[in-house]
Amino acid sequence: MASDRHHRLSAVSAVPALHVHQVTVRFGDATVLEDVSFDLPAGAFLAIVGPNGAGKSTLVKVALGLVVPQRGHAALFGEPAGDHAERVGYVPQLKTFDRTFPATALELVVTGLRRSWPARVRPAEAERARAALERVGAAELATRPLARLSGGELQRAYLARALVRRPELVLLDEPATGVDFLAEHDLYDLLERYQADSGATVAMVTHDLAAARYHADMVLVLNRRLHGYGTPDVVMCEECLQAAFGHKHHGHALSL
Repeated sequence: MASDRHHRLSAVSAVPALHVHQVTVRFGDATVLEDVSFDLPAGAFLAIVGPNGAGKSTLVKVALGLVVPQRGHAALFGEPAGDHAERVGYVPQLKTFDRTFPATALELVVTGLRRSWPARVRPAEAERARAALERVGAAELATRPLARLSGGELQRAYLARALVRRPELVLLDEPATGVDFLAEHDLYDLLERYQADSGATVAMVTHDLAAARYHADMVLVLNRRLHGYGTPDVVMCEECLQAAFGHKHHGHALSL
């Protein structure tokens, strides 16, 4: 694993995939992010960890251009965040649509091409959507109604939706929420295979410190402020985790 990481990052572009500079975000009187700065190298796998309410999802939305900071800025591949949505695939944390909505997994994937639900799927769109579903091992789900998908199957469909444009950056907000242990590990395997095949950059919000340590090249420890950013062996120390989480219940991450 370590040698694979070194090989992948040894020849990356000098322009970071994600550049965050002194980002501060306030919602009303609440400061959600304060003076957050980091550069994520192209081709890296980043895990963003921190307690509930730490600003992790807000940071992802800043990267997507959905939240504009009061101070600072974010850039993707040297361009302002939000300028080139086609270069980014996104898997949200909360699947807010009505599960009884009469649509299929293939139609969900097509929304990654159109950014809206299709009234009619064009043949070229269907071909790309089926290829994306096959890429995540879910080709058999194409005609399955969304209401009949398990948590793991729905997550695969969302991952196919994120990957249908073959993005250079994949942003995932708690992608393992609501899936079982085996589905979670399948998800990480799929991400790593896509990354190895495409050279894409992956940034994932997670509460799973073991997954962050094992799968990520870089870890960002966040609780409103940046409490640590670097390789897992350096950043996932008791000092950084205690600073972010406020207690000493994360020592298990050190022994993995």
